[in-house]
Amino acid sequence: MNKLLEEEFSFAENILEGYTALVCGASKGIGKATAQMLARSGARVVVCARNETELNNVISGLHGKGHVSLVIDLEEIELIEEKILALLSEVGDIQILINNSGGPPGGPLIENDIADFDGPFKRHLYASHIVTRLLIPGMEKSRMGRIINIISTSVREPIDNIGLSNTLRGAMGSWSKSLSRELSPFITINNILPGFTDTDRLSSLSESISKKTGKEVDEVRREWMNSVPIQRLIDPLETANAITWLSLPSSGAIRGVSLAVDGGRMRSI
Repeated sequence: MNKLLEEEFSFAENILEGYTALVCGASKGIGKATAQMLARSGARVVVCARNETELNNVISGLHGKGHVSLVIDLEEIELIEEKILALLSEVGDIQILINNSGGPPGGPLIENDIADFDGPFKRHLYASHIVTRLLIPGMEKSRMGRIINIISTSVREPIDNIGLSNTLRGAMGSWSKSLSRELSPFITINNILPGFTDTDRLSSLSESISKKTGKEVDEVRREWMNSVPIQRLIDPLETANAITWLSLPSSGAIRGVSLAVDGGRMRSI
């Protein structure tokens, strides 16, 4: 863990003791950092992704004991309910859900065929809806639930050359806001809008945009950095810190919001 963040976050150690968190897309990037932060806060963490080896490596580095891995491909919609129900029978009720998954390739929206929408919408919107519905009864029983969706600043300001991602994130934002009006009073749902974060996803996205536009990868990344007031990439642990804060029992009054962790990139209020 980043030393500065570790020192700053020490106040929250064990504050989530007794709670269980399911973190999707936990094998790398923001998902992995979130699993680390939640574990450091005392939660038992279920890490979820497709790669079993990577998940085992994540668990071996988590603070505390009793963490569990769930190997699942969120695009396999027909298997999600079966696997989540089996997980619940093993670990009991889950109070914290982090909906997170890899985004679609970059490129102009007009170049996408309808088939291009299938995979991204399955692993984001459809999977999030299925898992959320399955976990809500346990949250209601516990009288505490926190659902945090990792989406994008493009919910507010579409980003050039990632049109399919912009469309998907907008759908996730509207889904979340709708649920915020329907869920029990002690279950909150909020969104985190990451900016340019130092992850493998950002690297693959810059390469995808480079191929589509003919720009060099360095030029793509330079343009990104020129638009960010902090003039650097964001550490995934910085984003995870915000996610953990929204997961706390004391954050129950924060509901239906989209919190940007973008280094000030967005110009909207």
